[in-house]
Amino acid sequence: MADYLIENKGFSIKCENYSNDNNNSYESEAIENVRLHVSNTSPLFYLEDLDEIYPNSTAFIFLSRHSSESRTPTLTCHFTGNYSDHSYYGGNPRQLGISYPYFQKQYMKEISNVRTLISDYDIVIEATHHGPTSLRKPVTFIEIGSTERQWVDRYVASIVCDCILSVMTNGTGRCKKVGIGLGGTHYPVKFNRLLLESEFGLGAVAAKRDLMSINEDMINQMISKSIERVTHIVIDRKGLGKEKKRIMDLIKNKSFDILEI
Repeated sequence: MADYLIENKGFSIKCENYSNDNNNSYESEAIENVRLHVSNTSPLFYLEDLDEIYPNSTAFIFLSRHSSESRTPTLTCHFTGNYSDHSYYGGNPRQLGISYPYFQKQYMKEISNVRTLISDYDIVIEATHHGPTSLRKPVTFIEIGSTERQWVDRYVASIVCDCILSVMTNGTGRCKKVGIGLGGTHYPVKFNRLLLESEFGLGAVAAKRDLMSINEDMINQMISKSIERVTHIVIDRKGLGKEKKRIMDLIKNKSFDILEI
């Protein structure tokens, strides 16, 4: 993805901004207010300092690779955070990154609109997971997966990047309704459908496997760590598992509309 942007979208290196052995910063004369930061270190563990490098940034969009045991060709988009006391994949325990519902929604609509060009790939959001978690601006991961064969697919990389740039150049906005999501699988099909087929945007999503770590503090983080005002708590009513009663009791007194899907 970085190669495509540098070779085809006019991004050139700007050493005076930031450059060392592991990181380089690029900007494009054709696309205003967008910087490309290329790092040879893991984006999950070692980029918690981007606020200091780019203090005037609005948001951070991470271009990354996706891995899964299924090896299914997949294009994913998700926000960052750790619900549990562990942070095996970067970030801090029990800390969520800031979500950007409008950007995610617009990107997912853009990439879904060109599905016929990339018909071999699943297109789906993921539940919130991994680092970085402490950045003070919204963080969105956009990934190509799930094996090396897809990671080096320059054609798909070009489509993904064009969709990202299209969203950026069309300007920022706000979703009419924003929900946080509770329940379902790591690839939450019901939430994905809600995102694409309704006026809803989504902030943090906690899959069924993470529900045992959800308490009032974590619910409050899911609500507060969205750049857009959360209006709803969205429940996958068949995807809460054994935590269903506890989760429903936890949210029943919240001053938000509850949507069950």
